[in-house]
Amino acid sequence: MYKTIDLFAGIGGIRLGFAAYGCETVFSSEWDKDAQKMYEANFGEKPYGDINLITPDDIPDHDILLAGFPCQPFSIAGKGLGFADTRGTLFFNIEAILKAKRPAAFLLENVRRLTTHDQGRTFRVILATLQALGYTVYHKIINALDFGVPQKRERIYIVGFLQPLAFGFPEPLGYYRPLAELLEPEADIPACYFVSEHIRRQRFALVKGTPPYPSIWHQNIGGNISALPYSCALRAGGSYNYLVVNGVRRLTAREMLRLQGFPEDFTINLPYSGLRKVAGNSVSVPVIKAIAGEMLRALQGS
Repeated sequence: MYKTIDLFAGIGGIRLGFAAYGCETVFSSEWDKDAQKMYEANFGEKPYGDINLITPDDIPDHDILLAGFPCQPFSIAGKGLGFADTRGTLFFNIEAILKAKRPAAFLLENVRRLTTHDQGRTFRVILATLQALGYTVYHKIINALDFGVPQKRERIYIVGFLQPLAFGFPEPLGYYRPLAELLEPEADIPACYFVSEHIRRQRFALVKGTPPYPSIWHQNIGGNISALPYSCALRAGGSYNYLVVNGVRRLTAREMLRLQGFPEDFTINLPYSGLRKVAGNSVSVPVIKAIAGEMLRALQGS
């Protein structure tokens, strides 16, 4: 139906959201070796590497540009250097491709803090850059928790159209899948996933009240424990004990992918450490799918 390109593709979460509507991916790019390996196992193609080594004119013509461009320069968990960080300047690779190929639409995804970085100046530069290319731009912060997955993951989504099309972001579903549907039976969990007795005692000493069951326990930077009926945002660089199920064990690889809304048949071909990284860097597939539906409706309406 529409041809898309998948930039900073990770393990293909954005691609999945658009493929659900029959969109065809004609080009993908991702430099991380683990993400490349998993992407190839699931989509049958290895993404191109460093986007800096690809000339915009050499990228195939496409209708929709998709990019979950690097968030570390703007993340509260990183140094927050923004455009002073080399990864932050990768946004301008997107600008160059939009300028050269003129796709009908684009979808960009990043951390919520992008909107407030450098007192909002960074975000204003991004919006002004996109608008100067002739695109009508919309943006909204969306929480994955509102779109069916039990993970509190707030991200900024930026949508643009080359024509001045009317567009509205999808409305929240108002519910999310219960954790019990995503978690594997405790009896089936290998011993290596369970935390040490020391960490277990520490968690139970810090948690307040009677935790819901099941729950995922999150320890913040200040050391406080929150036991919630959903997960806090998966993080690529989070410690192994950053999120603990019922205070006693870590999430399995499959559970992390479920929290991001990936299908059950999505192939896992990485060791646990690699999977934690790519899952933490990924997008929430149901959110992408919901946005994709509204974008395609706007394009078809035109």
